[in-house]
Amino acid sequence: MPHLQDQLDEITTQTRTLVQPERLAIGERAVEELFRAGSEDRILPIGASAPAFALPDFSGRIVRSSDLLALGPLIVNFFRGRWCPYCVTELEAWRDLYPALRERGALVVGISPQTQRQSDFTASQHAIPFPLLTDAGCAVAEQYGLVWTAPDYLRRYYRGILLNIPFVNGDESWRLPLPATYVLSPDGKVLYAEAHADFRVRPEPEDVLRALPAFARSE
Repeated sequence: MPHLQDQLDEITTQTRTLVQPERLAIGERAVEELFRAGSEDRILPIGASAPAFALPDFSGRIVRSSDLLALGPLIVNFFRGRWCPYCVTELEAWRDLYPALRERGALVVGISPQTQRQSDFTASQHAIPFPLLTDAGCAVAEQYGLVWTAPDYLRRYYRGILLNIPFVNGDESWRLPLPATYVLSPDGKVLYAEAHADFRVRPEPEDVLRALPAFARSE
């Protein structure tokens, strides 16, 4: 299986051949501003107690972190939405590793601000076997220290490429999470935490799996 970051770098390479430099510069500006603002330094750290959540999946069923943690360790993947090719590629990587994850007795969920209908499309089109949960207004992502608001110049850019974030997310806030991955122990402690201001960078799932506690049962 190719490394996830290699796949993401290929997306970046293709984008740079297709998109005008002045358009690329808009995204680069947003990334640089997130770096300068210290966004990566504010995420919920290793050793913290993870905020509990109860969020709907695409069918409307409420999925509670307490119920998932009662079954074993939990990987929580915060992603921006189905409109982000980097996020979809990361979800597909977790899809492909899902059997190995279950062998370790662990579970995974994806959380994004997109509506339940958008999550339904995501799960169907990419054969995602684990829950994709809707975090309206990024309320849970905020508790994990991940939320930022798209500035006006980025909103204009997204509208210019017909990316309607308010429609996708079902509100006008333009709040988005930093892409992030957490590993939670069954008692709700953070064992692994990684988030990136640069949306093109994600942790390797194999590295995340190594953070799973040794007592995760085999099935």
